[in-house]
Amino acid sequence: MPEAPLPSPERSERQRWMAVLARAPEASLAAALAAEPDLPAFTHLRRPEIGMAMTRGRAGGTGIPFNLGEMTVTRCAVQLPDGTQGHAYLAGRAPRRAELAALLDALLQAPSRRPRLMAALVEPEAARLAEARTLSLRKAAATRVDFFAMVRMG
Repeated sequence: MPEAPLPSPERSERQRWMAVLARAPEASLAAALAAEPDLPAFTHLRRPEIGMAMTRGRAGGTGIPFNLGEMTVTRCAVQLPDGTQGHAYLAGRAPRRAELAALLDALLQAPSRRPRLMAALVEPEAARLAEARTLSLRKAAATRVDFFAMVRMG
């Protein structure tokens, strides 16, 4: 199954960091939170839940949409004492990672914390994800066969 596109510069800053948080490993999220001073207490608006979501595809990549199948997703929502809400939706079964991502989403909304978290977590993870995607695309391109160039002999 093709990987979802990485966040583009045209997306809003929050969409971009949420996309990165959804793909970041749990260890990176936990390390970023451990380095944050004075972490506020938070309450769960929605405890981490595991469910299913229908994935859609397009014939030929651009044609008529169709249901490809279901995938497992985990979601979580938290609220800080000041009322800021953080949300996370991610692929797979990862309740702890969803909770960490939701808390980081809430913290990233605070202008005082954003620059530090962007530099320590979001930017390095975005670069790592972009490099992994480039490597994957290179590997796929190396195995590509152009069927229109093949000639039938005899």
